Amino acid sequence: AVIDPAVNFLAQMSVENIFQFEDILFEKLYALDGERYAREIGESSYQGPEQHFSPDWFLYARCCVVANGRLFFDAVLSSPKEMPKDMEFEALLMVAQQAYQRKTGQEFDHLPKVSYETFSNKGGWPFDGSAE
Repeated sequence: AVIDPAVNFLAQMSVENIFQFEDILFEKLYALDGERYAREIGESSYQGPEQHFSPDWFLYARCCVVANGRLFFDAVLSSPKEMPKDMEFEALLMVAQQAYQRKTGQEFDHLPKVSYETFSNKGGWPFDGSAE
């Protein structure tokens, strides 16, 4: 219910605009993919490679940052301590897919140039996170 207005709005746009939305979202999530941000997400913060850490929860926390707008995103990007604590907004990941399906009736198959997955931004992590 929370994302439905955004889905409806985006579904009124061109397919190219829906793809652009997804590309920009992935770029912003990628920019926030780093240890210095993961250490600031509250109870589930990254504590080092030997401690339990949920890459999915960190992704959803990054979604919360993006969902709160450009000013908040810029503030967090420049100051990781501004990361929201113990909050997530996983639903943001579905906006473009649902808008595309609503518009075309087809499965969404767009592949952005960067990945939003945790540990994909190699410059943000001092190790290869694939073993996590």
